[in-house]
Amino acid sequence: MHILSIHNRYQIRGGEDESRESEERLLRENNHTVDVYEDHNDRVAELGKLRVALRTVWSVESYKIVRERIKQNPYDLIHVQNFFPLISPSVYYAAKAEGIPVVQSLRNYRLLCANSFFFRQGQVCEDCMGKVIPWPGVVHACYRDNRAGSAAVVAMQTVHRALRTWTNMVDVYVTLTDFARNKFIEAGLPADKIVVKPNFVSTDPGVGEGKGGYAFFVGRLSPEKGLETMLTAWSRLGKRIPLKIVGDGPLGPFVEQAAQNLPNVEWLGRRPLPEVYDLMGNASFVIFPSEWYETFGRVAVEAFAKGTPVIAANIGAIAELVEQGRTGRFFRPGDVEDLIEQVEFALDHPDQMAQMRREARAEFEEKYTADRNYQLLREIYSRAKGLH
Repeated sequence: MHILSIHNRYQIRGGEDESRESEERLLRENNHTVDVYEDHNDRVAELGKLRVALRTVWSVESYKIVRERIKQNPYDLIHVQNFFPLISPSVYYAAKAEGIPVVQSLRNYRLLCANSFFFRQGQVCEDCMGKVIPWPGVVHACYRDNRAGSAAVVAMQTVHRALRTWTNMVDVYVTLTDFARNKFIEAGLPADKIVVKPNFVSTDPGVGEGKGGYAFFVGRLSPEKGLETMLTAWSRLGKRIPLKIVGDGPLGPFVEQAAQNLPNVEWLGRRPLPEVYDLMGNASFVIFPSEWYETFGRVAVEAFAKGTPVIAANIGAIAELVEQGRTGRFFRPGDVEDLIEQVEFALDHPDQMAQMRREARAEFEEKYTADRNYQLLREIYSRAKGLH
């Protein structure tokens, strides 16, 4: 199969990039040809605000490039990983003009929410859900605290809803969990076009021993990740168990200060993936305190691969990935006391946690390996071609 993968690369590399690259690599390893068309947010300053705003709604350049690429290559389908902000939904129309099926991955909530998180001022926000024109996104400057930028995103959402782009121009949408799928259906996307395919761990990192005697957090240090809840809990846990934190982001100074003030907290900054896996595998458990609707929870799946249970906030997609009492424990999002209670349960029940380690690894082997993901991806592509 010959596939054109389309994505807009952000200035800061993130989990979406890693997931896409893993998927493209998986396809190539299974003898598919994958070409890439990408644009990069480095061009935003060069293009200027007005041109970027117009391109967000409809990029003439991307339309022409993709249509020409299709004419020159016998693609079986195009897989749009991310079109925002410079590529735009115009690429769907280019594909349709040439009779090529379209698959769209939904790795965030950008079609529904200007900031793509459903999170504002420290809490879940769905103010734009169900609105023909999602004006609260502009009022609250949800995209990068900028009303002009937010207006461009809302214009894109509104125009393509009116054009029925989301309904008519995409053959198959791919969400990462049933939770995310249900959110998009609630917002009006056609249920019969949305399938679920989780992220996966491309290379099995092997099972860890869990003998490090510490809890572990890894991820972007940003407000929606529940860091304040986690660090407040550790300020009250005293010497019961150390916490190691890996990652960086806008809350880096806050985490650094907490690590200086709390002797049981260590901030390690960014670390290479092999070291992250080693830390994860030796942890007693991984903490996943997010307070927004995560579309997935890659860290949880990586923890399962290492055989490490997860103590997670019971919200969004992560509530679907972790099974209470089997692969981890839940606490109420933002509830410090409940998090402390779950940590203390883990420390006081070593036999149950040892069983959870075995179950976590079994969960990975059943659902999140590269082989299983390839089977799902192949089924999705066959479905897209069959519907076209």
